[in-house]
Amino acid sequence: MTALKPILNHIDTIPPNTGKFKPVKPSVYFIHHRLRFHTSSPKCALWWIIFLSLIIMLFFLSQPSTTPHLHTTMLSSKSTLIRLSATPRSTRGHIVLVTGAVGFVGAHASVALKRRGDGVVGLDNYNPYYDVGLKTSRKTQLLDRAGVFVVKGDINDDVLLRELFDLVQFTHVLHLAAQAGVRYAMIDPSSYIKSNIDGFVNVLEAAKNAVVPPAIVWASSSSVYGLNSKVPFSEQDRTDHPVSLYAATKKAGEAIAHAYNHIHGLSITGLRFFTVYGPWGRPDMAYFFFTKDILNRKQVSIFEGENHGTIARDFTYIDDVVKGCLSAIDTAKKSTGNGRNGRKKKGEAQFRIINLGNTSPVSVHKLVRLLEKLLKVKAKKKMVLMPRNGDVPFTHADISLARMELGYKPSVDLETGLRKFVKWYLDYYDVKKKSSW
Repeated sequence: MTALKPILNHIDTIPPNTGKFKPVKPSVYFIHHRLRFHTSSPKCALWWIIFLSLIIMLFFLSQPSTTPHLHTTMLSSKSTLIRLSATPRSTRGHIVLVTGAVGFVGAHASVALKRRGDGVVGLDNYNPYYDVGLKTSRKTQLLDRAGVFVVKGDINDDVLLRELFDLVQFTHVLHLAAQAGVRYAMIDPSSYIKSNIDGFVNVLEAAKNAVVPPAIVWASSSSVYGLNSKVPFSEQDRTDHPVSLYAATKKAGEAIAHAYNHIHGLSITGLRFFTVYGPWGRPDMAYFFFTKDILNRKQVSIFEGENHGTIARDFTYIDDVVKGCLSAIDTAKKSTGNGRNGRKKKGEAQFRIINLGNTSPVSVHKLVRLLEKLLKVKAKKKMVLMPRNGDVPFTHADISLARMELGYKPSVDLETGLRKFVKWYLDYYDVKKKSSW
């Protein structure tokens, strides 16, 4: 730099040519030459190249990507099928997103909605909590045949949810996706938080931010009643003493739903299911694995309470529960939120919590006796004290509110429902019965 100063000073003091008029070079001309002198040094040239490279790199990194998002590509390739599945037969039909669509209740509800003329799109991540093959069979044998398209994806994927709500303007969401089961929480507790709380919030966020926010009907659980000793269980009873993590997440879901209803004007109906059973059911449920063990001549462990207390459940047949779900959708009022416009809600939105049960509790002893009768196989029974793993000794639904709000009238008794389940089970698993009577 010191060596260059005399040269630069000399350039600055050169007068204009007095013999013939020539304009004086502007200052930019001299800046350019100064830079040229500076960069004549190899070290300076190297740093100059590095500096320009960084500028170019930052320029390209700051540009928005023109590559479509993976989900956009996936939904775009299936958009015609999704829209077709979402199209109701008449303009008065609903357009329903069913999460957990290949699950037990989800598959039956999706088919019922589609058959009566509603537009239905399913969403499911095929959680491996129980046999994925059974879930796949529900899709191929129930949903595909009914014309219900199922998007394979996770409710925790907020980008996917947002794009799905952009693609279809849903009038309702039947949110059934959840981490099920009481005892599994002892093995993988975080899965309940991820699905039943985080996932539920994602669904509520997607609905809240839709162009026109849909009404939401979602599955809570009778487990929220915990150690409630008052029977039958009423929606007015306290539910602040859950005895399982599953129950706690469902109770948390009810509180979260109320907050979104109050703040964002989402119309929300929570349905507390009571021990749903029937064809295409869940293998982790007692009636299902009892059937399997009885047929395989394995020992059946029957829980009992302290001092040989009776364990009983308010078993509710799948068709009755589905009717309750559809009635909840039909009676749901519109959300009052303004969606992605971000303005305040237009008024108070509907919020309901409703029991869906059979209101006829049956002891586990009777359940086993009915299965023995239907299977014509004697069970190898063993009485076991019920462990402290989150199960409750007794459930009994008060369904008076469901009758009033939904016109809900369960009609299938346990023996009739189990007969239908056993027929399906023997056909599905191709079991050749061998009577041991």
